[in-house]
Amino acid sequence: MSARIANKTSRYLALDVLRGMTIALMVLVNTPGSWSSIYAPFKHAAWHGFTLTDLVFPTFLFVVGNAMSFSFKKFKAEDSGFWKKVLSRTALIFIIGLLLNAFPFITLENGELVLKDLTQIRIMGVLQRIALCYFLASVIVKFLNWKAISLVSFILLTGYWAIMYFFDDHPHPYTLENNAALKFDLLIFSPENLWSGFGKTFDPEGLLSTIPATVNVLAGFLCGKFIQKYGNSKKTFAWLFTAGMALLTIGLIWDIWFPINKGIWTSSFVVFSTGWDLLIIALLILIIELLDFRKWTYFFQAFGRNPLFIFILSGVIIKLIILIKIGESSLKSVIYERFYLSWLSPINASLVFAISYMLLLWLIGYWMDKKKIYIKV
Repeated sequence: MSARIANKTSRYLALDVLRGMTIALMVLVNTPGSWSSIYAPFKHAAWHGFTLTDLVFPTFLFVVGNAMSFSFKKFKAEDSGFWKKVLSRTALIFIIGLLLNAFPFITLENGELVLKDLTQIRIMGVLQRIALCYFLASVIVKFLNWKAISLVSFILLTGYWAIMYFFDDHPHPYTLENNAALKFDLLIFSPENLWSGFGKTFDPEGLLSTIPATVNVLAGFLCGKFIQKYGNSKKTFAWLFTAGMALLTIGLIWDIWFPINKGIWTSSFVVFSTGWDLLIIALLILIIELLDFRKWTYFFQAFGRNPLFIFILSGVIIKLIILIKIGESSLKSVIYERFYLSWLSPINASLVFAISYMLLLWLIGYWMDKKKIYIKV
């Protein structure tokens, strides 16, 4: 009895640590002191390519699927509560994402606070993609076994490749300006409702590219089921490590024809990022379980036990300190310039600011964990 309980706890420990690492890195890369001073690993690839930062979002989707492998057990045998839970959670996460896009609902124009034009807010976003991927993956894992899930994943990735190829512009496909994902989004949304962070209208969390992103969730689900079946054993480590290396190789080969690209969430990007996730979870099992080295893990557990809430809070706080003005500067700029840039080089000041902000969020997560406050979205 005690062995079974310990085994279950261990599985959740590895999951909490991976989830916490993802949140910590997500906060770190999303809140530099200055966007003009960032170390290369903390930047997204300009277009094609892959950096440490590009791994953050697919890993979050991966751990969503990993958690589903535990929480969805009861829904396999019965339908009671399945649709209510999935639909309500999907809607809630999507709506929170919309509200976060609009927050703080006011903006400065000519020195005066005015209400934002909500007809022009961005519709999609990180939370919205999580919501849609969660919904699609939930339906698939509810009705299919692992073999069918693997087949569906293959079909989604190859089908997306076909769509992107045949509906793209040639002889130079997969460009920022003329990719099929953008064309599809423009059929659904007005340009004002899409992201323009690349300097041009294009949403990296658009609707069409949500299809391959769902496979990241399915991969996390299958990984979780595998760990539950074989436990935290040397065999599990070996299989996950080998599978991770194989997927990295496949992703690099596929990159020749369908470039690894987070912006349009290419199929090669899904395979490559999943390969890294399998390697990471394998190494976590090795370090935490097989080598029994776990004293370091609590830092990430504090993040991992309230992941969506901490992610949402990180966006709310930074937007508020940007909105608050001290003279002609934002509160964020004043803090950054006086307490960081005054004694550090720009690139180090930017990094230390991001680390400080991440630690602030950790303290909140730590306090919530000690008070047993767990907010489930």
